[in-house]
Amino acid sequence: MPEDHPAVLEDDRHVQANTLLGTAGVARAKIGSAASQRASRRWWDADAEQYHDTHADFLGVDSPTGEFIWCPEGLHEGDWHLLGDITGKRVLEIGCGSAPCSRWLAAHGAHPVGLDLSKAMLERGTAAMARGGPRVPLVQAGAEALPFADESFDLACSAFGAVPFVADSAQVMREVARVLRPGGRWVFSVNHPMRWVFPDDPGPEGLRAAISYFDRTPYIEVDADGQPTYVEHHRTIGDRVREIVAAGLTLLDIIEPDWPEWLDREWGQWSPLRGEIFPGTAIFVTERPAAR
Repeated sequence: MPEDHPAVLEDDRHVQANTLLGTAGVARAKIGSAASQRASRRWWDADAEQYHDTHADFLGVDSPTGEFIWCPEGLHEGDWHLLGDITGKRVLEIGCGSAPCSRWLAAHGAHPVGLDLSKAMLERGTAAMARGGPRVPLVQAGAEALPFADESFDLACSAFGAVPFVADSAQVMREVARVLRPGGRWVFSVNHPMRWVFPDDPGPEGLRAAISYFDRTPYIEVDADGQPTYVEHHRTIGDRVREIVAAGLTLLDIIEPDWPEWLDREWGQWSPLRGEIFPGTAIFVTERPAAR
């Protein structure tokens, strides 16, 4: 979300959250983990209702068994099997939101746990489960300090949850490596790093390169007192690879989804126009090496 795109505060996609939080402007500034986490918790609590008004159907939030959609391009875990065999596996979903992915995993034989910062997002997931389908334990916590024992999960995943919104994503990689059992996969999707270069606009204006790819200064929205109401952090592809390797994980694949011909909807900055030209999503498939 580059700072020079004024429509970001006029866009009705998030008007409810912006109104509740008093968002008044944008900035580019360094921000630590505690302040970033506080802003993200407040944002997702404030935006939960409008977010689901817009995206619940696409994500399968109200389906009795949920759905596992990796990205706005519509990649489904049931088709891609990026996590491998999930039957009987204990799975941690980081940044689960209302947990449609975790519920889908449970419906297909896994034993998931969903984790998210936002109480309002988790409550939306609890309400969906109350209407039927598999029940999944949900935990309110941040991704930089996972409240689980070492080697307590067979798999871990995150579909646009947590990773772009934490100040120290290298710490997230270390924490996931810690809670994974040897041989376990960690798969996460994020907005493609090259998207940082372009304005947050699904139309022609969003094709104009505006910000340096190498500028890692976080994008922040602030209230009238300058307090952060929304934070998003940028890492290059190389940064992501180095963080994965430094955590002792092995990188198996990076998937950059094509825009599918059947998909004509926009999702924020994602659109058929932009998707035909450059990727909107990067999915990193990693693994903790098996014990020797």
